[in-house]
Amino acid sequence: MATEIDLHLGRRLRRRRRLLGLTQQQLAVQVGIRFQQIQKYECGANRISAARLWQLAEALETPVNYFYDGLSEALERKDAGPGNGHGGEMFSRKETIDLIQAYYQLGERPRRRLLDLAKSLHATPETA
Repeated sequence: MATEIDLHLGRRLRRRRRLLGLTQQQLAVQVGIRFQQIQKYECGANRISAARLWQLAEALETPVNYFYDGLSEALERKDAGPGNGHGGEMFSRKETIDLIQAYYQLGERPRRRLLDLAKSLHATPETA
């Protein structure tokens, strides 16, 4: 049975892999395992050993502590029970990753303009 820690590490693994635009197969080849193992890590079905976490961090060009970022908060939210925020889940959605990638492909000025536009759309009360 997956623990909250296993689930958190799997979500962080999936997020980083998607941010880099890698498939599960591509990542698996880099660390010398089958893509099904990556699937199991990402859904928390299998625990990631310390050695494997190191290999994954190297392949994903990130420090090992990346996988633990936000873990304390995730555990606190879980302990707080239902009704807590699920903001972290939105970052595991493909459309969010696609939006972030497109955003950072823009120059600095268009990025600022797009951000200002998004903020203005959110601040505007609906008149429908």
